[in-house]
Amino acid sequence: MPLTIHINPKDNVVVALHPIAKGTAVQVPDLGCTVVAAEDIPQGHKMAIAPIKAGENVIKYGFAIGHATADAQPGSWMHTHNIKTNLSGEMEYSYHPNLHPLEQVEPETFLGYRRKDGRAAIRNEIWIIPTVGCVNDCAKALVNQNQELVTGTIDGLYTFTHPFGCSQTGHDHAQTRKLLAALCRHPNAGAVLVLSLGCENLTHDQFVAELGDYDPDRVKFLTCQEVDDELVAGREILKELAAYAGQFKREPIPASELVVGMKCGGSDGLSGITANPTIGRFSDMLGARGGSTVLTEVPEMFGAEGFLMDRCQNQEVFEKAVQMINGFKAYFIAHNEVVYDNPSPGNKQGGITTLEDKSCGCVQKGGTAPIMDVIGYGDAVTTKGLNMLYGPGNDLVSATALTAAGAHMILFSTGRGTPFAAPAPTIKISTNSQLAAKKSSWIDFNAGVIADGEKTIDETAADLYSLVLATASGRLTKAEQKGFREISIFKDGVVL
Repeated sequence: MPLTIHINPKDNVVVALHPIAKGTAVQVPDLGCTVVAAEDIPQGHKMAIAPIKAGENVIKYGFAIGHATADAQPGSWMHTHNIKTNLSGEMEYSYHPNLHPLEQVEPETFLGYRRKDGRAAIRNEIWIIPTVGCVNDCAKALVNQNQELVTGTIDGLYTFTHPFGCSQTGHDHAQTRKLLAALCRHPNAGAVLVLSLGCENLTHDQFVAELGDYDPDRVKFLTCQEVDDELVAGREILKELAAYAGQFKREPIPASELVVGMKCGGSDGLSGITANPTIGRFSDMLGARGGSTVLTEVPEMFGAEGFLMDRCQNQEVFEKAVQMINGFKAYFIAHNEVVYDNPSPGNKQGGITTLEDKSCGCVQKGGTAPIMDVIGYGDAVTTKGLNMLYGPGNDLVSATALTAAGAHMILFSTGRGTPFAAPAPTIKISTNSQLAAKKSSWIDFNAGVIADGEKTIDETAADLYSLVLATASGRLTKAEQKGFREISIFKDGVVL
């Protein structure tokens, strides 16, 4: 079993795949040398394999992830005590196309639902979407009191509560409206009840205008202040929606119609070595079959732009990517925040030192394919292949944005573990086998087998692809088995 991995020949550090005790001799085969650990090196953390002077860049993934703040000798533990970020504010970028189109492969099929508008779905659920936080408990009561409607091919009845829809202004108000309307359009929702109060800022007319054309048999509305008993009225509407949703049956659908979101959270030092590269290989596999994947978490692209920018399919997409990244940096600066106020305490404990370190691991989820489009928050994926989506690093907010973009499911890698899930089925992928064993009720897939030397990245990605097809065909994720699913809406402005 290998103790470390030397990710790129340019790197002056290796990463501990397992804890390394002080005094352990570690071989670095591609450099033909042995380095003795000068101190204990925790799993996922970095060890110097060459002398690194103060001010010199620390190289991992072939990129600078920061600079040393003190001289370090081979065998030294390299982390927050002796590395500092190189990041500052906005940057200027130039486009140097470096595209590697994927070789096309005939897609397999999964058993999904074909909607009347032609779209594919992997779940046939009834969703209750509150337009305002004031009716959250009414929505939850309607879900709890009408579970007997979940019969036949209906996979579930759920609501997604939130605190917004009123006392918001300008951009925030528009963003809430756009996000909720996007959820109403999601193909996994066979039928939708839009539940309003009646006096909120987000009026019925506004919501209908945002929603655009819709099937009145699939989407119905209830304003609680306009009826004597909203639970009685809601039940009657849900019966109608259940009759509509119950018409759909699973049938073979090409994998080319899948849209899969990609996210990481509670990352550790193995995220960019096991789980995220596995997701990246999966992304390439699905793209080669004509499918679509979506990469978000813009702040966790800072410092890793070199992995992404030159892969934009043309100048127009490149400019959209630049606008997205520098726009998010401007958002930080406008709030008097530094752009590198990341990683989190849990990330650092797991071995991630700087934002560049985290970002270089994060973007591994994007594989090698050309970036076909860059879309805004609340916008839907319309271009086949790899897409980038405007959204923050926050797990709940970005997973919600991926769902709103039309992701049928979300692949979520984690080195620390998390139980949450988005409205779309959320497959949890552990970066290490210890987490998979400890939190087997959370984790759907263990990429730690790569660090254990049991499987290659390609073999693990093939296993993940098989799990995705099974999940698309109805296999429940661990979070789905528990009924865990929620949303969080991106907010920036004032609350009235």
